[in-house]
Amino acid sequence: MRKGILCGTLALCLIIASGVKRFAGAAVEAEAAESNGAVLVGAGDIADCTDLSGAEATAKVLARTPGTVMAIGDLAYPDGSAANFTCYDKTWGKEKSRTRPAPGNHEFHSAGATYYFQYFGAAAGEASKGYYSYELGSWHIVVLNSECEQVGGCGAGSAQEKWLREDLATHPVACTLAYFHKPLFSSGGKHGDDLTVKPLWDVLYAGGADVVVSGHDHDYERFGPQTPEAKADAARGIREFVAGTGGKNHRPFEMAHANSEVRNADTFGVLKLTLQPGKYAWEFVPVDGGTFRDSGEGTCH
Repeated sequence: MRKGILCGTLALCLIIASGVKRFAGAAVEAEAAESNGAVLVGAGDIADCTDLSGAEATAKVLARTPGTVMAIGDLAYPDGSAANFTCYDKTWGKEKSRTRPAPGNHEFHSAGATYYFQYFGAAAGEASKGYYSYELGSWHIVVLNSECEQVGGCGAGSAQEKWLREDLATHPVACTLAYFHKPLFSSGGKHGDDLTVKPLWDVLYAGGADVVVSGHDHDYERFGPQTPEAKADAARGIREFVAGTGGKNHRPFEMAHANSEVRNADTFGVLKLTLQPGKYAWEFVPVDGGTFRDSGEGTCH
């Protein structure tokens, strides 16, 4: 008896062989894509209808950068209104289909961030919450709502804090990243540290999160891994990026905070994160003509 696939006809054999080859090819491509890493790219503090030049410039960078877009709050100035979102739509809105947003304080200048949730729909999570999570490659991504008063607080026992605990417990992966608008740590001269989000940081730290990205201050800043109490912690600390560089404007720094490693307050651009199993790489990509850059690598806990 001959061994092998019984096809019946030569044509059927060719069809089966072709299907097997395509399946094997797809598996190889999927494995290669995972090893190359999933890309998360974006910034906050983006489109101001009175001057769209910054948002237009960062949108060009975004358009040529593949991956999932994180729009990290204060997307449509000044009030997150329907009219303001038409200006966002002209710029970063071109990448809407691949965007997973987080709300900022300016979105809530319109009651309940109504137009933000209408514009993004299901991609923004439940309209009454504005926080959600998703998977990107081998990483777990958490999007939080730092407008704490709008969602019943961010403190211990609040709905969002309890949801975050449960979400991390049910996704015990090796690598976790969170993004939300207001940073716990910032050397920015306008806003600086926002302690209202510390309880969320406490949960993220306890849950082994690796990276947090925020905006709010209109600058770029990278911190070394640290605890929620701002103590350097190379073993379990969270690395925070402030990327309020989406195009609104620039603001100066005050005295640099502890663990602040890199700062820039004169360049629009996007933060590109390449997320691989067990590790990540970051790159600040400036707009055309910009000379400031920042890049590096880190490992998951």
